[in-house]
Amino acid sequence: MTGSMRPPFSVLRIDHVVLRVKDVERAIAFYRDVLGCEIEKQRDDLGLVHLRAGSNLIDLVTHDGPLGRQGGALAGKEGRNVDHFCLRIEPFDEAAIRDLMAQHGVPVHGEVQNNFGAEGNGPSIYIADPDGNGVELKGAAG
Repeated sequence: MTGSMRPPFSVLRIDHVVLRVKDVERAIAFYRDVLGCEIEKQRDDLGLVHLRAGSNLIDLVTHDGPLGRQGGALAGKEGRNVDHFCLRIEPFDEAAIRDLMAQHGVPVHGEVQNNFGAEGNGPSIYIADPDGNGVELKGAAG
């Protein structure tokens, strides 16, 4: 695409992320109980669960449902659905985050980093969901 060819629209934000999961109940428990997302809608006919993540959605698709069967192998050490996605959180309290993750048996990967995101540089910490998808929890730019 050349510089003069512009799309007839502007991207406002990411609306939703879709993750294929092995055990949808385990994935729902993680996103609901650990991260505080609530179920917005379910489509059992498609094997699809929509979870509210602020103004956006995280969609979970069962690997053996109508949508999930189209995606090949599940995420694992040798191949992932995505590298990671980032959830902007408030407040960013490292001790509280680490305590919550320990309560749920969710390992925290490394130390807090100052990473660039949509709002600029801010604190980030990394975890993984039960299917191995990376999740970055990011605080306000400072």
